[in-house]
Amino acid sequence: MTKLRRLLAIAALLLPGTALAQKVPVLLVPDRVFTATDRVVHEGWKVLVADGRIVAVGPDVTAPTGAETRALPGTTLLPGLIELHVHLFLHPYNETSWNDQVMKEPLALRTARAVAHARATLMAGFTTVRDLGTEGAGDADAGLKMAIQQGIVPGPRLLIASRALVATGAYGPKGYAFDVPQGAEEVSGEGIVAAVRRQIAHGADWVKFYADYRWGPGEPSRATFSLDELKAGVAAAHDARRKVAVHASTPEGMRRAVLAGADTIEHGNDATDAVFALMKANKVAFCPTLAATDAITRYGGWNGAAPEPEAIRAKRASYAAALQAGVTMCVGGDTGVFAHGANAREIELMAGWGMARNDALWTATAGNAAILGMSDHIGSIAPGRIADLVAVAGDPLKDLSALENVRLVMQSGNIVTNP
Repeated sequence: MTKLRRLLAIAALLLPGTALAQKVPVLLVPDRVFTATDRVVHEGWKVLVADGRIVAVGPDVTAPTGAETRALPGTTLLPGLIELHVHLFLHPYNETSWNDQVMKEPLALRTARAVAHARATLMAGFTTVRDLGTEGAGDADAGLKMAIQQGIVPGPRLLIASRALVATGAYGPKGYAFDVPQGAEEVSGEGIVAAVRRQIAHGADWVKFYADYRWGPGEPSRATFSLDELKAGVAAAHDARRKVAVHASTPEGMRRAVLAGADTIEHGNDATDAVFALMKANKVAFCPTLAATDAITRYGGWNGAAPEPEAIRAKRASYAAALQAGVTMCVGGDTGVFAHGANAREIELMAGWGMARNDALWTATAGNAAILGMSDHIGSIAPGRIADLVAVAGDPLKDLSALENVRLVMQSGNIVTNP
């Protein structure tokens, strides 16, 4: 790939077609600004945007001649929020089970839902998301990404993982007397490298593996891919300059993922102190997906009050152990298990279960941008950054539920909501 083509590819990823640069500079005047560079809010600061980029931020910024000034009283201005574990082609399991979504819903229906989910995500202030698998919808995420980039439909900047990769026979749906559609691409042994390359050729920005899963109904999760299989797949992805996310909940699955060179591990329900220490030593980030566990437990009848079910107690324990170990955290709630547009639920739970509010907000912005390798472009409010911005009513550093009250969303300098 020539240097010019690389630059064009980066531009296509960073600048969705729905976010055309505004015609005149815009001065945004909220009550306060959280830049994500120092984890505090700055009262009385303003932000100037021009040509899709942040030009200036601070207390003394003024509007140039011809600029539009947009007052946002009562709000906090934040960088566009980033979520690193969504499934735009899924909808909440209390509406339709995962099995029935994969087996019974036609691709056209699932794609139409995904378009609506993308819009809801953007309007909730999440301007960049990582979609970790279509769950049986093939390569449809690549088409959705192109539609967003071309301005056909509104949505966040989308990084995709295509079909995701599972060990042969390890995923689902299962239990049928005939072959049924699978929720991911099955592969084993020498075929793994080819599968990684095939998914990248079909548009994958990230490669996702399932390092453990239930082999049969009622069984606990067990490691699926061998360490050598994971190493080969991760090496192939890294050779193509693609990072790797790994679904893993068991200590052995997580251990193999870390030793294989994974960039992020998702879920980690049964992780041990030793596994988190290994992740810390190898600089592997952790997406705990608290909101998914919370949602599934509520679907089972829990009302959120004490006593907490075992699934919640175990999740709290693994999350607390990760915080204690100092593992790099990412915000990714497994949205799709619960409603798209409610993405902020993960940030609220991360803070409610032990992370400081300012750290949770930083993780959902600058921290996630760093994991994506995109810190120079998104995740903070600083001169030169892409103007992905969100204004919320109130002060989220005092009450994170303010994130649910979005007043304005700006994507690459274009206002996509009307306050």
